[in-house]
Amino acid sequence: MTDQADGSDPGRRPTMVDVARAAGVSLKTVSRVANEVPTVRADLAERVQGAMAELGFKRNHVAANLRSGRTTATIGLIIRDLANPFYSTIAAAATAVAERFDTRLITASSGWDPARERELVLDLFERRVDGLIVVPSGDDQSYFRTEIDRGTPAVFIDSPPDGCRADTALLDNRTGTRDLVRRLIAEGHRGIGTVTDTLNAYTMGERRAGAREALGEAGIDGGRHAARLHSDRPRSAGDAVGAMLDAPDPPTALFCGNNRILLGVVEEMVRRRTRLRLAAFDDFEFAPLLPRPVTVVGYDTRELGRLAAEMLFRRLESPGAETSNHVVPTYLVDRGTEPAPGRRSPPLP
Repeated sequence: MTDQADGSDPGRRPTMVDVARAAGVSLKTVSRVANEVPTVRADLAERVQGAMAELGFKRNHVAANLRSGRTTATIGLIIRDLANPFYSTIAAAATAVAERFDTRLITASSGWDPARERELVLDLFERRVDGLIVVPSGDDQSYFRTEIDRGTPAVFIDSPPDGCRADTALLDNRTGTRDLVRRLIAEGHRGIGTVTDTLNAYTMGERRAGAREALGEAGIDGGRHAARLHSDRPRSAGDAVGAMLDAPDPPTALFCGNNRILLGVVEEMVRRRTRLRLAAFDDFEFAPLLPRPVTVVGYDTRELGRLAAEMLFRRLESPGAETSNHVVPTYLVDRGTEPAPGRRSPPLP
């Protein structure tokens, strides 16, 4: 068997020793370049990187993480619905952060099922992931306590955990909704309806609270036009707002708890050719194309995912630090269009 010019065996994976020999530098210099230590001289770093590329050298991330006290160089992300752009954006942002730390991200969906959430969490713990980011579906996360106490951190995103202490990254649901309903009141509306659901008790609870606070400040009865759905189907929202509009004293404005509720409400309004001042939590890609004007609560979803992932890596570096709660701010933005006079907009799909 003939060795290569640098003395390495072409049948085996090149090592740092091979790179050091090919670049004419010390093994310590190769290690510092591989670990992206910024104090290496530029000309030496260039020689090392050239040798790495020529030899096909790949850093052993598992060994590096074992030396630093980590185990698998993987973290887990459990979200509720992979098809929902909100959660897929969070996953993309968390992946970008994980790549900066030479870490793989394993993503799974609980499908809003608390039993499935628990199954996925325990499975990832068994796989020895270094940490977890979780959008909880259930209202009991006490089963996290043992693993967190053993040193595997978790960060909860969108909703705080119940039954354990952990870092959280949340949206400012209450303030966003309160600001939105205050705008409706400032425009002169007194009959303001609300349509929310119960699929996420925390976020919807915060949004309902924000609406009630704004209505209470203005002396408006928040329960007069209020519907709480038990489904996220847009048609359920359409039926609910239809009942409000058929009442003797219908609302003139409506707050929708999320964008799926908004879609059902808009469809019902188009069907009835009805004008109603609309406001909703959650901006989304096609909101500017809605056939009715609407003011929405927007926020930076990527920031939410990025923040949660960075919190997890900080926790891995400082496991004894106090738990923290970070809140992503919201803002109001006008979306939708005004239909042309006399023209009937097509129903939403």
